[in-house]
Amino acid sequence: MRQPPHADGFACIAALAGRRRAGAAPQDKRPRPNRPGSQGGAALLTAMLTVALVATLAAGALWQQWRSVEVETAERARVQSLWVLTGALDWARLILREDARSGGADHLAEPWAVPLEEARLSTFLAADKANTASDDDSASQAFLSGAISDLQARLNVTNLVENDKISEPTRKAFAKLFETLDLPPGELTALAENLRLALKGSADTPTNATANAAAPLLPQRLDQLAWLGLSPRSLAVLRPYITLLPVRTPVNLNTASASVLYASVPALDMAGAQRLVSARQSAHFRSLADAVALLGQGVGPLNESRHSVSTRFFEIQGRLRLDQSVVEERSVVQRDGLSVKTLWRERGTQGRQNSPLQ
Repeated sequence: MRQPPHADGFACIAALAGRRRAGAAPQDKRPRPNRPGSQGGAALLTAMLTVALVATLAAGALWQQWRSVEVETAERARVQSLWVLTGALDWARLILREDARSGGADHLAEPWAVPLEEARLSTFLAADKANTASDDDSASQAFLSGAISDLQARLNVTNLVENDKISEPTRKAFAKLFETLDLPPGELTALAENLRLALKGSADTPTNATANAAAPLLPQRLDQLAWLGLSPRSLAVLRPYITLLPVRTPVNLNTASASVLYASVPALDMAGAQRLVSARQSAHFRSLADAVALLGQGVGPLNESRHSVSTRFFEIQGRLRLDQSVVEERSVVQRDGLSVKTLWRERGTQGRQNSPLQ
């Protein structure tokens, strides 16, 4: 049988394909090794991660060390300022004690009334036997200032209550002061009544304490008078003219301002109060009789329970500037004879709330 003409061509192609399959090498299925370039990339990535980890740990350790140094520096500055201000308080108490030793009336021409302007702490210290201080000393970077003020130059809020009743003479004095300062009289009424309730509640025995459970707390600081009904604005306006002391106190005519004199003396007008202030600058009052002689008989006799020429309670203010920080302290002291004791202290850094030191 005759084959088609193209059959021979197909046969030749098939024969060639068979030879190629027969001569092909078997495939190598073994795993091929990694190339050198891929190994270098992995090593570089590992090194970068290690460097980043070490840098992070080093930065954390450095921050912890810096934080510890800052805390230690702040604590050292706090302790130093505390000791310096404590020394300044003792110095002020010594001045008041020496003033009491000399006797006589208390007035604004005495040494205690002269404020201490800001001065380098090194000026008060001796760094060597030659009585000189080095500028490299830390004390040369500290500046101290302060002042002593007479708290009996102000109206005492405690005087509003006497024998569990509102004192009418004191209420009238405060009413004149409120009128002068343009303050609402309703706040004075609330202040006096709440103070009476607070004093009564603090004096009650435990068996009667439940009957006055609604009474307000007895304030210990001037800022706490807001508990008794004074608004923040009224308290800010009244601050230079009032005080809060543990006992009733008279007003010192030698140190009180014209507004306080006008309020504390019933028959005195503002012009007479200013004349009193001008007259005492040349010669202070040695007794109440000297003030009466100056004011004339129209004012009437002065009450020794409400007026005096001496003082028992003082406020001592200290301010220490150490590097970039400023620490301020206020203390109230009571002087009885040669004994000067601290009633309370209050210290704080500017920009922070004060913390009381009892």
